[in-house]
Amino acid sequence: MTARVVQVLPDVSAIDRVFDYEVIERDDPRVRIGSIVRIDLHGRRVRGWVVAEGAGAAGDVVLKAIAKVSPGHVPADLVDLSSWAAWRWAGKRRSFLATASQPQPVVTFGRGAPKSDDQLRESTPEWARAAFESPQSVVRLGPAIDPWPIVVAAAERGPALVLVPSLARVDLMHRRLREAGIRGVTVGARAGAWVACDGLASVVVVDAHDEVYTEERAPTWNAWRVVAARAARAGVACALTSSTPTVEQLDWGTLVETDRNTERRGWARIEILDRRGDDPRTGLWSSRAVDAIRSAGRTLCILNRTGRAKLAACAKCSTIATCEKCAGAVHQVEAAELICGRCGTTRPTLCLVCGGTKLKLLRVGTARAAEELSALIGAPVAEVTGASAAVPDTKAIVGTEALLHRVGRADLVVFVDLDSELSAPRYQANEEALALLARASRVVRGRFGDGRLLVQTRQPDHPVLLAAAANDPARLTDTDRQMRQDLALPPFAALAQVSGVAAPVFVDGLRGQLGVEVTGPDNHEAFLVRAPNHQTLCDALARVERPIGRLRVSVDPVRA
Repeated sequence: MTARVVQVLPDVSAIDRVFDYEVIERDDPRVRIGSIVRIDLHGRRVRGWVVAEGAGAAGDVVLKAIAKVSPGHVPADLVDLSSWAAWRWAGKRRSFLATASQPQPVVTFGRGAPKSDDQLRESTPEWARAAFESPQSVVRLGPAIDPWPIVVAAAERGPALVLVPSLARVDLMHRRLREAGIRGVTVGARAGAWVACDGLASVVVVDAHDEVYTEERAPTWNAWRVVAARAARAGVACALTSSTPTVEQLDWGTLVETDRNTERRGWARIEILDRRGDDPRTGLWSSRAVDAIRSAGRTLCILNRTGRAKLAACAKCSTIATCEKCAGAVHQVEAAELICGRCGTTRPTLCLVCGGTKLKLLRVGTARAAEELSALIGAPVAEVTGASAAVPDTKAIVGTEALLHRVGRADLVVFVDLDSELSAPRYQANEEALALLARASRVVRGRFGDGRLLVQTRQPDHPVLLAAAANDPARLTDTDRQMRQDLALPPFAALAQVSGVAAPVFVDGLRGQLGVEVTGPDNHEAFLVRAPNHQTLCDALARVERPIGRLRVSVDPVRA
């Protein structure tokens, strides 16, 4: 009797190819595409996935038997999708199959009877129904507008997969679905893009612009792009919701808008404080901001610089404080110590030129900003960063943007130095800055409450601020789209960032390939690879053999 042979991809980081194994029990239903098995490979037993039926090796080979069938299973459609994702993000297939095999913090409800068309029209607004009239849609909602109607509309179509940005929102969505008695919905965060969903009928991604949907480790896959591809393969509708949809998302799908009044109510009242005429001696805090903080309730002050100072100079000779080893700028975490952000070298607060021990803080961080604000308002001010264990119950808090994700409600949000975000050296800087303002609008409940935003800036006419003040993200999108087209940036090109010790060897293999342009290295020894589209880029990355040594390839880099 002919042996039954399957192809197994081992879960070993150093190996990225499949091997043929024999199934002892030919009719064993547990061994099928997507089964998780244990195999003997090079003298040790490892986990693997069955990725195909039949032999793949050429010629006569000695087959080994599958040692064990493990619990769990990856659906065949996700096994196939993992092959595409490995090509799309220049990664190893095992990374995606490992994600699909992990127990995910998702909530799945059994399917229930759908409502009638009349009931659907009565309970769902027009913009939520319009989200599924196109196979690919982007629904622009004001930051404080609840996307719940879209989830309800998706559930009415049958089994739905819903992605939300955080585990806390997974729990919240779970409670709402349970209280509403809605069934047939699978909810997850970023890794939920790889969760099984039998009979998938629609996909929803809430706050699709959020960076949390992008995996920071290589391969740098993006959850909304994964589920969009998954929906396209299944022939079902995919809807993204966002208060500030990106240019790439608008290029991907059909825009669906709410009425103007509904969108406007989702944005907070914004006051722009022009600091161009302020006396430099007033420091970080304008008098208008201090007065507003004194009179407001719970206040969040956002400054994306941690520590006491990110840039300092000697008070005696005005020399910028730099590292004696690598010449990088040093920053102050504690009052008596300077640390280099590039090489980690520490030294006392001492000028290398004149020996002075007093510094002028040119660019202060959250710790120093909290100290100054406390003295100005005459009340305690807490500091919160991404590393903080808890959020203190004080009237005013100074922190990084992580504060906007850790505090659900506030009366006032002050952006202490938004210019650092507006002028960031990234092509996505405008989108990221507008998304920050949108997140703050949600924290103060838009125009549904009395909350407001204060923005200190020396660029009051910046397109981001004009768009936010007008409650109209399209103003920025139109500007950014033209700029990217002129400069050949996504979505009018495809980018990848290559770094690591082996990067020079790898990019040498890319140079000269048709349609591929390589620039660099930059100050961080990283190379930028550009192509007119992802087909050209990903094909080129796949053709080049990976050299020995540390190599990181980031397709669609977030910080380019």
